[in-house]
Amino acid sequence: MTSKKKEKYQLIVEAALKVIAEHGYHNAQVSRIAKEAGVADGTIYLYFKNKEDILISVFREKLGELIGRFHSSISESPTAEEAIRRMCRIHYSELENNVPLAYVTQIELRQSNLELRHAIGDVVKTYIHLIEQVLRRGVEEGSFRPDLDVKLTRLLLFGAMDEAVTSWLISGRKYSLSDQVEGTVEFFLRGLKA
Repeated sequence: MTSKKKEKYQLIVEAALKVIAEHGYHNAQVSRIAKEAGVADGTIYLYFKNKEDILISVFREKLGELIGRFHSSISESPTAEEAIRRMCRIHYSELENNVPLAYVTQIELRQSNLELRHAIGDVVKTYIHLIEQVLRRGVEEGSFRPDLDVKLTRLLLFGAMDEAVTSWLISGRKYSLSDQVEGTVEFFLRGLKA
């Protein structure tokens, strides 16, 4: 993709994120996304097959950026404990600072059809595998229990962070999501430690 095409693609992704967050996936017409992006309706179809493809692309792009931040942060973490803390901090702060992304990932995706959820699930697997790597590292370092069920724990950790964000949104964002990092991490570390 040329830089001009890449720029237009990113404009459409950002516009779609905003429109879907404001109006919901089912009420987010392609024409509304095009208008928000400042492009003609037909231009959308040069980049995306249909509205479902737009949502998958939004999720893939945004989660991809988040996973990139996780990778950098984890590789710089001196311990698995610190890696979990950083991962949780990034998860909460990024979604707190990008409310449209929080709405799309937490609310809209759960209302999508099964086929769409499967496509998006493939993107989420990367994140879950990253959590698993950190947990295995903790076991290898001897800071996490040797009998830790890594596969179950990765889902529990992801699910806890996911639910914390959903609850924050449903409450009307009446408190700081980022302020929940230490409580979340400490809860899990008590169960993980050797």
